[in-house]
Amino acid sequence: MSAPEERTAQPLTGGRGGLVRMLALARPRGARFLLGVLLGAVATAAGVGLLSLAAWLIATAATHPPVTALSVAVVLTRALGVTRGVARYLERLVTHDAALRTLAEARDRVYARLAATEPVRRFRSGDLVSRLVSDTDATQDLLVRGLTPPLSALLVGGGVVALSTALLTEGGLLLLGGLLLAGLGVPLLAARLGRGPARRAAAARAELATRLVDTLHGAPDLLAYGAMDRARAQVGAADAALTRAARRDAAVLGFGAGATALIAGLTLWGSLLLGVAAVTRGDLAPIPLAVLVLTALAAFEIVAPLPAAAARLGAVRESGDRLFAVLDTPPATAPADPTPVPSHSADLRIRGLRAGYGDTEVLHGVDLDVPAGTHVAVVGPSGAGKSTLAAVLFRFMDATGEVRLGEADLLRRSPDAVRAAVSGVPQDPHVFDSTVRENLRLARPDATDPELRDVLDRVRLDLGLDERVGTHGHRLSGGMRRRLALARALLTDPALLVLDEPTAHLDPATRDVVLDDLLTAAAGRTTLLITHDPALLDRMDHVLRISDGRLQTPLSMTTARH
Repeated sequence: MSAPEERTAQPLTGGRGGLVRMLALARPRGARFLLGVLLGAVATAAGVGLLSLAAWLIATAATHPPVTALSVAVVLTRALGVTRGVARYLERLVTHDAALRTLAEARDRVYARLAATEPVRRFRSGDLVSRLVSDTDATQDLLVRGLTPPLSALLVGGGVVALSTALLTEGGLLLLGGLLLAGLGVPLLAARLGRGPARRAAAARAELATRLVDTLHGAPDLLAYGAMDRARAQVGAADAALTRAARRDAAVLGFGAGATALIAGLTLWGSLLLGVAAVTRGDLAPIPLAVLVLTALAAFEIVAPLPAAAARLGAVRESGDRLFAVLDTPPATAPADPTPVPSHSADLRIRGLRAGYGDTEVLHGVDLDVPAGTHVAVVGPSGAGKSTLAAVLFRFMDATGEVRLGEADLLRRSPDAVRAAVSGVPQDPHVFDSTVRENLRLARPDATDPELRDVLDRVRLDLGLDERVGTHGHRLSGGMRRRLALARALLTDPALLVLDEPTAHLDPATRDVVLDDLLTAAAGRTTLLITHDPALLDRMDHVLRISDGRLQTPLSMTTARH
């Protein structure tokens, strides 16, 4: 990836902005999450009440009262036990349902953004996979673990402190201090300590994904050039970096759990000492002492999840930054030309076209005319700008100048509108690991089987619609993949057909057959052929040369197609 692309791939949002925006994704389901918070508070309160009531029941039973005096407490104990389980189940059901729906919506937004093509070309493939999967999944992690538990703890914690204060004022104040330390102080410290490991883990995860994807995709070349060991070492180094970051993250989680347990133990002992002293003074009866101590023990169930959730905030923040870096990738030029893009063969007129990558300009004021229905070849050496011209026509990149198809300026229309009229075969067409039918229906989902078989006949591709093509089409020859890509393009019935090196890497015999079939299938369509192969030129109406990003004097403007 070029340096300008790397700069583009940097996060576009601040940490706090990323978290707030991730939470904003849940706004349409705010009522569901509020219900989940309330159910979580009921479950937690039932758990605390269960232990407090059990303490009262056991202490009271030790005084041998009549059984009838305990019957209400026994019934309440059973009711609280059932309530706790049911409320916790409903809380998980409601919050996970809302979180998963929010996650699905976030994925839809990411997929829709990727469908616009621009982000795909600005991020490395492995890194983009990491952003699409791991970073998007962090939305669910934030909503389930970072939203419901703190709010539930706030609701229940106040009630528990009020109960303890009513039993013994100093005991309630001690419990309040312990809960603040365990539920606020430790999480804040854990979040601070986890920020660095989370940042390194996100970077290491993206690097590992990138190394793995590059190694898998480039395995044949790596083996051929004896570079596989070096590639494996790079994968191992990336994995080691991620492991180190995970260990630091685990250490932060262990610190949070240990600190919470320590504070809970100290608070419990403090409550016991204060309670014993109050009983000795006669300010507190023995039975309320048991309730006070066990209530203090149960209270820390409220804040137990918070340090781990806070430690994960750093990772979630990084994921949010990376997720919104994709969603915030500047789109192509917004549509500003109301002229409809033609749906039939039309003249192509290019004036003053300039395009490039980052600060490097590749095309310098290109002018070109392709009359409707004619076949024009653009030739030139590697790096001259041929594929850049194709990328502009496919709207894979922005440019300045004027590119008119009929009366519509393609540079001032949305990429989707342009691609409905401009189709073809890119330099490296992708074939998905699916059936021939599904690969063709990418172009027209509503195409019928007879229409699919007809377009296969037009490109002379003898394949069954249910035949699987394999990963990257490895079950097909190079010529068959090109024909399948052309069939897919013809299904869109484009007004302009762009063929970027359609016979690259083919042997001469296969090249001639494929080109004849391509041009036969493209008969009557405005066609632009990007090639460096002189053997193809005698089949074209016109041949133009591009060099150093500028269109030179045509080799032949009157070459008759044989």
